[in-house]
Amino acid sequence: MTRAELYKELNYVNHSREMRLKYANLVIDNPELIAPLLDILFDVDDKISCRAAWVFEFMCGENLDAIIPHLDTFTANISKVHLDPAVRPIAKICEYLTKAHYSKTENLIKKELSEPHKERIIEACFDWMINDEKIAPKAYSMNSLYLLGTEYDWIHPELVIILERDYEMQSSGFKARAKHILKRIKNS
Repeated sequence: MTRAELYKELNYVNHSREMRLKYANLVIDNPELIAPLLDILFDVDDKISCRAAWVFEFMCGENLDAIIPHLDTFTANISKVHLDPAVRPIAKICEYLTKAHYSKTENLIKKELSEPHKERIIEACFDWMINDEKIAPKAYSMNSLYLLGTEYDWIHPELVIILERDYEMQSSGFKARAKHILKRIKNS
């Protein structure tokens, strides 16, 4: 399947779990499609990029190791994503990566997620926390930053400042997650 054919196929992807999973499995079964999928995803002003992000998120949810050869591309471009329907899945993938990296069980992400990858994820997550994003990217970012803060001692103090500053102005979903993260930081 060419990039053009994949682009055309992405027109059929919708919000349904069934469709996102169908195309995620297509990509998992054909790993050569990951590079063109990322190419489409990071064409950030094209509305189809959001559909590519949905598929990529589902692919990572099913088989996170498939992202490993593409970590450089993924982390180098995450800060460019700006359309709301694409930001959420990208933030979710960052959470998948950080959860895997700090997991107690051995996995390939622990070996492959490098310092530059983590630094780019940190930058993107802080951007999503301070920018006018919806609750989901902020919630995924809080989790990622909490985990990264167990390694980078400067992150937790910065995260606490943001969470406490924004607490009153945010939704109940933000408040619930922020309360949980603040409690975890204070207990660590």
